[in-house]
Amino acid sequence: MGRVTSRTPSIRVEITAGGEPRTTSRPDTLAVEEPLEIRVSGVSVTVTMRTPGDDFDLTVGNLLTEGVLRHATDVQQLMHCLDEDESGSPTYNVVDVTLAPGVVPDLDRAARSGYQSSACGVCGKTSIDAITATSPYAVATDPVALDPAVVAGLPDALREHQKVFDRTGGLHAAGIFTASGEALVVREDVGRHNAVDKAVGWAGREGLLPLSGHVLVVSGRASFELVQKAVMAGLPALVAVSAPSSLAADLATRSGLTLVGFARPPRMTVYAGAHRLGW
Repeated sequence: MGRVTSRTPSIRVEITAGGEPRTTSRPDTLAVEEPLEIRVSGVSVTVTMRTPGDDFDLTVGNLLTEGVLRHATDVQQLMHCLDEDESGSPTYNVVDVTLAPGVVPDLDRAARSGYQSSACGVCGKTSIDAITATSPYAVATDPVALDPAVVAGLPDALREHQKVFDRTGGLHAAGIFTASGEALVVREDVGRHNAVDKAVGWAGREGLLPLSGHVLVVSGRASFELVQKAVMAGLPALVAVSAPSSLAADLATRSGLTLVGFARPPRMTVYAGAHRLGW
């Protein structure tokens, strides 16, 4: 399996009181970033830049949250292909998915997956309509009630599980929590969307989808793409350390998701679904 961190030469620069730079050469620990190609029955579906580890969870989560597959049970087998680098060493950077008998993937959706990025330039209404029409779960009907004090503290609870971030300072995190604040799973990755896919994929492989009554917590901002992934996993709430985008708030409102940003105790800002917090 690929490494999660790597030691890389660096020069530490400190500006002295007199304005002169003082330099120290030293190796630094960085998060590894490598491509992962996902294939379905031998057909390449997507390539994502990720931190190696939990690749099977990432694969299942990506296929579910992008709408290529409907259920985790659509996957019969996952395996790393024996791809090699220039030196002939295995990279473990390709995962091939064998589908259960009778399952037909939506490969057209895979080909259009770029529209789910907040930077793609596609009409917002078109994107929102596409997600609300294809999600297999109706999060708007989820009756879970959330304690504001618990919700505000979720980013701190997430931070306690960010072990690789402590070593590198370069990874995002995503966690699935119960309404009472208990962490079911936390995953880290150089890409925030990959961290979410790893967490959702784990839940799918554990037979926990839809994630009714649970909360997705992310270490950065809440983009349209992350709201989409929460809705596709049946999560009724998304809590972010930073701000949401306008399209993320629109999608949350349309889909009935509770969206919270700037969650840093004792404050937070609610952008959608305030009824679950008592308002």
